[in-house]
Amino acid sequence: MSTSAPPATPDKAPDKADERLLRTSPLRKLMGRPELGSVVGAVAVFVFFSVVADAFLRTSSLATVLYAASTLGIMAVPVALLMIGGEFDLSAGVMVTSSALISSMFSYQMTANVWVGALVSLLVTLGLGAFNGLMLTRTKLPSFIITLGTFLMLTGLNLGLTKLISGTVSTKSIGDMEGFPSAKSVFGEFTVGDTTVKATIVWWLVLIALATWILLRTRFGNWIFAVGGGADAARAVGVPVKRTKILLYMGVAFAAWVSGQHLLFSFDVVQSGEGVGNELTYIIAAVIGGCLITGGYGSAIGSAVGALIFGMTSKGIVYAEWNPDWFKFFLGAMLLLATLLNAWVRKRAEATT
Repeated sequence: MSTSAPPATPDKAPDKADERLLRTSPLRKLMGRPELGSVVGAVAVFVFFSVVADAFLRTSSLATVLYAASTLGIMAVPVALLMIGGEFDLSAGVMVTSSALISSMFSYQMTANVWVGALVSLLVTLGLGAFNGLMLTRTKLPSFIITLGTFLMLTGLNLGLTKLISGTVSTKSIGDMEGFPSAKSVFGEFTVGDTTVKATIVWWLVLIALATWILLRTRFGNWIFAVGGGADAARAVGVPVKRTKILLYMGVAFAAWVSGQHLLFSFDVVQSGEGVGNELTYIIAAVIGGCLITGGYGSAIGSAVGALIFGMTSKGIVYAEWNPDWFKFFLGAMLLLATLLNAWVRKRAEATT
């Protein structure tokens, strides 16, 4: 005796597919990317300066733009990861100068190979990053307060120790010391055939690739997004929140060390007052690239595009022969426009899901 199948009920209709099996269209995926707004902005800035500045499209000019973007982008990448994790680092700018000062003064005072000074600088700079992370996780104070305190302390130490040791506000020349040429080729510039390549561009591209892989392909990347989305919820599902934040601060410190060595081995001497204010530029590049102030959203590629916009604007104004005093105005306008565009893109992406 055979029985017929019961009629399908509306909530179990056979033609209704499980939403988890639905394929997402390429357009919807594109709309969901955090760097979409910054890419649109970068194209607009490039077209704008290509029209108003005849010298902008020259090969030498584009190389200068890329170099300017890379010096900022090296720091913008780990700062973006830190912001995705829901924190800030206001000491990042002066930490760059601190790493350069430590390397230079240790090498000069100890008459050691400059690589020894660079290694000591790396250890101390990573220690500074770990200090920020530990203070944040132990005291539960906002990262704004913790890193503002570090910023002020490093600013004073940079100036006070440099004058105490060197007698002036700048370090002594180490250009004739052992190891300087090889260090310059790693952190300053090197030659490929007849072409001189700025090392910061290579460092920048490597950091972008590494950070993107970490965010999209590793467990630690999932931890970063989880911590930024909500530390308590992340902790409840087993995410090591404290360790994640400490490592993120150490990542910023490592990039500060790379930038500091570039500063030293490109110009031989370091001014102790440099770096103040650069931390805001790193944050601006990350925000333009799609990172949210509240954390949990953003990308390393977006921060790179934000740095590229910065480079095109800073040099494009010069090539257009405008008054450079207007640069901060354009930077602020781009920050607001990029933030509004990113918010609009997110709303559209959420509405289509």
